[in-house]
Amino acid sequence: MKKRAGAGTYKILSIDHWLKPYSQDIALRVNNHTRALKELLGEDGDLASFANGYLYYGIHRTADGWVYREWAPGADALHFMGDFNGWNRESHPMRRLEGGVWEIYLPGTDALRHGQRVKVVVTRGSQSAERIPAYIFRAVQDETTHAYAGEIWAPAKPFPWTDGGYKKRKINPLYIYECHIGMAQEEEKIGTYDEFTEKILPRIAADGYNAVQLMAIQEHPYYASFGYQVTNFFAASSWYGDPDGLKRLIDRAHAMNMYVLLDVVHSHLAPNTAEGIADFDMSGCQYTSGTHPAWGTKLFDYGKHEVIHFLLSNLKFWLEEYHFDGFRFDGVTSMLYHDHGLGETFDGYHKYFSLNTNTEAVTYLTLATELVHAVNPFAVTIAEDMSGMPGMCLNPRYGGIGFDYRLAMGVPDFWVSTVQKRDEDWNMGRMWYELTTRRPQEKVIGYAESHDQALVGDKTLIFWLADKEMYTGMDKAFHSLVIDRAIALHKMIRLITLTLACNGYLNFMGNEFGHPEWIDFPREGNGWSFKYARRQWSLADNGYLKYQWLGEFDQAMIRLARKYRILSKEDAANLWMDENKKLLAYSKGGMLYLFNFHPSYSPTDFFLPAHTTGEGDYQVVLSTDDARFGGQGRISHETVYHAQAVPGKGVGFAIYSPCRTAMVLAKVSKK
Repeated sequence: MKKRAGAGTYKILSIDHWLKPYSQDIALRVNNHTRALKELLGEDGDLASFANGYLYYGIHRTADGWVYREWAPGADALHFMGDFNGWNRESHPMRRLEGGVWEIYLPGTDALRHGQRVKVVVTRGSQSAERIPAYIFRAVQDETTHAYAGEIWAPAKPFPWTDGGYKKRKINPLYIYECHIGMAQEEEKIGTYDEFTEKILPRIAADGYNAVQLMAIQEHPYYASFGYQVTNFFAASSWYGDPDGLKRLIDRAHAMNMYVLLDVVHSHLAPNTAEGIADFDMSGCQYTSGTHPAWGTKLFDYGKHEVIHFLLSNLKFWLEEYHFDGFRFDGVTSMLYHDHGLGETFDGYHKYFSLNTNTEAVTYLTLATELVHAVNPFAVTIAEDMSGMPGMCLNPRYGGIGFDYRLAMGVPDFWVSTVQKRDEDWNMGRMWYELTTRRPQEKVIGYAESHDQALVGDKTLIFWLADKEMYTGMDKAFHSLVIDRAIALHKMIRLITLTLACNGYLNFMGNEFGHPEWIDFPREGNGWSFKYARRQWSLADNGYLKYQWLGEFDQAMIRLARKYRILSKEDAANLWMDENKKLLAYSKGGMLYLFNFHPSYSPTDFFLPAHTTGEGDYQVVLSTDDARFGGQGRISHETVYHAQAVPGKGVGFAIYSPCRTAMVLAKVSKK
């Protein structure tokens, strides 16, 4: 074990001086991590080898038969059953080993077969119940009874991967396209892995994104849960096809030089007992320690070594078996605090370090990030944490938790609040603060909106801006003040978010072109309709609607950001801010940015400061006002602006800044 620094010497304390009064809490964080490593691994073990539970537990071929193992310490008996024994509940008892582990060996290579359905009968006292093996690789629903069962997934030949560069390449910065496989098609149905591979991956690549973040992949019986009520943690969801379909998708994405990230749910689990692990051994506390007060789901017991083993093995499984390039960890705030952060404002450091802090969850998350990077040094870990826990994205050696990025969750909240205000009430100072404030040396994934804002009961940005005119005013031949404003501000919001608010950028599928309406999965209340659980790509493709303008602007914006590596620059400087005239100018990475959010003020000779980028010639390289993006074409790309020292003003130049427009200027060499 590596020797850790003592309290008061951790680097996090010099990175963030406000943490010094909490040096003992940082020491506790580090010591808990060190102790957990020693307890789990001993003196000489390594985390990557420890997280091999999926190779031991579950159903596996052996040299001369099959073996099935299960951890069920609270059970009195386990019986294996399925297609292989005519679903006989008593003919195949399992024997108990040490530590609550159960095992059965079935001699003969044909004792079990790929594709057979199985369950296990768990007995505790006088009660018995059917369960699906906890480490099952595939779970399927019976079309007649609608009951779920495990399905043996053991093809005779391994999947023929072609991504030889997997685990040997790093993609940075990240431009993430957040997706849901089932609702990615235009037809009113559940889409498949293969349809996504054929139809959607090429679209994502053409749009310039270099990472795909997949939601709802871990098996979940309730489709409308958006994948956040997981029952079978090692099973790729059967809603969209079989495991090889997902592997084909990832293999193809890698061939397109894209990362594939898994939206992993380790913050809670579905309460289902027949389908999941919520009460597998009928003890009521095998994997869990209570119920989430808002979600009604079960909570993992992060204090148990066996639970940590299960969860870490789950992460390694998705990395090794499916070649995922990393994870977005869902519900991290809920994990960090015993009250799950519900209704909390986190307006002081004392909120992060108190008896409300779930130190066992903090330790698990630190182990999780350490494991992921041990298995694949180039893998990405992203924390969905709205609390702003200090050190979330700092190395554990520094006193951090080890994530690569946190989601900048305050940014979409800021935009939702802002777009509901009158134009004259938009606050430029607050905008700058919200888009640029982050913890020192901690990277963020910024976004204007994600799937959260698209769900029924909420609104996307374009819907807040355009409201009911979305239904009547998106034809290119029709113009209205409401739609013109909505399109102008939609582009500006996304551009300023990408260029100021992130080290990586995220977009939820369809939002780049202002996909209308909300997401509403099939349910009894909507007649089990798929009408609002799909993506209408044709709106952006048919050439007649204004959605095309927004989509093409997004492509141009991503191309610009990648060409100039805007997200890699960390030198943003505020050059000018005018609350009354709604002007905001800044520099970053040697480029100049000018935003005019005013509804009517259009100065023809605005002096744009350039002291941070220096004297020289500048040209517009991107404008939200281009006619091809639905603008009025008021900003010239041909004009060369010469920045020089002007008495009383400093270095800069005069430029026309039309209302509700944004432009990006880059230095050019003299011709």
